[in-house]
Amino acid sequence: MGTGQIADEVREEARPQIGERGRHEAREHPDALRRYDAMVELPGGTFLMGTDTPSRPADGEGPAREVSVRPFLIDAYAVSNARFARFAEETGYVTETERIGWSYVFASFLPAGVRRVSPRPEVTPWWCAVTGADWRHPGGPGTGLDGLWEHPVVHLSWNDAAAYCAWAGARLATEAEWEYAARGVLAGKTYPWGDELTPGGEHMCNIWQGHFPVRNLAEDGYRGTAPVHAFPPNGHGLHNVVGNVWEWCADWWSDTPHLSGPAGPPARNAKVMRGGSYLCHVSYCDRDLRDQLLLRRPPDRRRVAHRCLDRLCGPLIASARNRLPDIGNSRM
Repeated sequence: MGTGQIADEVREEARPQIGERGRHEAREHPDALRRYDAMVELPGGTFLMGTDTPSRPADGEGPAREVSVRPFLIDAYAVSNARFARFAEETGYVTETERIGWSYVFASFLPAGVRRVSPRPEVTPWWCAVTGADWRHPGGPGTGLDGLWEHPVVHLSWNDAAAYCAWAGARLATEAEWEYAARGVLAGKTYPWGDELTPGGEHMCNIWQGHFPVRNLAEDGYRGTAPVHAFPPNGHGLHNVVGNVWEWCADWWSDTPHLSGPAGPPARNAKVMRGGSYLCHVSYCDRDLRDQLLLRRPPDRRRVAHRCLDRLCGPLIASARNRLPDIGNSRM
């Protein structure tokens, strides 16, 4: 399907309703700040990480191996727009996307006129490079955060996420810590809740239903992001570790993570993202929904979120570069 076909088939009524205001003071939303900044204390220990039956070996999901992690605290929720707004307000922080001036937005979220004039990657033409899109304006100019304060902040780079975590007195989780937390109390299961994607017909996460990338039936209740507290938590009390938004991890990416130990490999050119997003569809990126899935992206990559972590013993879309980034391998 070509770019023009996608643009022609996208329905205007499928566009999510995004507020018109671009900036809003975080202090006007104390409830959103207070209710969704809880951390969960995890005991650590040894668990089985990865899988022996990866659907795509190049992703580095295998082999399954025992990994030990120390006790830690981790956010029960991905960082929300309200929480990030407080950080930006108190520090004056400007994200990489804001400095560079543009970011990618999913085509069906845009008016037809914007879709027509926005550059698109050839391999993944459902993404549009939109001038003025950033975390305050997730759908580009004219959009804002009204109604989205409890949704995860997006359009953040790994560097932005790390800066937030440092301000919060925390850090990003390693990949091993993230998977340990995401698996909950279940071992060897496909998803944090078991082996069925929709047990008993119940939607457990925010992903794409319908014909990707043209029509999202939104049977789970959401066409775009969902609030950070949506859907039942896993056995550890963490919400939305699968679907909704990808999450940055501390680790550099490697296709042989089992050789690096729980601290991850040495510095390379891409960081690990986990969890999949609301754009994942079982027919297109089914492996992205498993809690052992990992994916690589440069630290300045867009459309990724994060949650913070803090040691007990001793914290969503990356910013654009000056050229159009290659997102031909994107599954978000």
